[in-house]
Amino acid sequence: MPIYEYRCQGCGHELEALQKMSDAPLVDCPQCQQAELTKKISAAGFRLKGGGWYETDFKSGNKKNLVGDAAKAGSKQKESAPAPSTPAS
Repeated sequence: MPIYEYRCQGCGHELEALQKMSDAPLVDCPQCQQAELTKKISAAGFRLKGGGWYETDFKSGNKKNLVGDAAKAGSKQKESAPAPSTPAS
């Protein structure tokens, strides 16, 4: 459920409400009891982290950006580097 922000035009009180998208907007201010609330427009504040469908299902080939790939790539480079040769005695 999204979190909506409201501001009262009468007293300036601001609040957030967790509502279903199908719920009617709030109109009564809990501070001054007037029907002056208006819904504010704001950006969603979340970030999806970790592995999951949004990381794996819509990308193809080597374009996948999975958690831990950077660490694996760094360790593979170390493993694939030729070992220094030592002179035989």
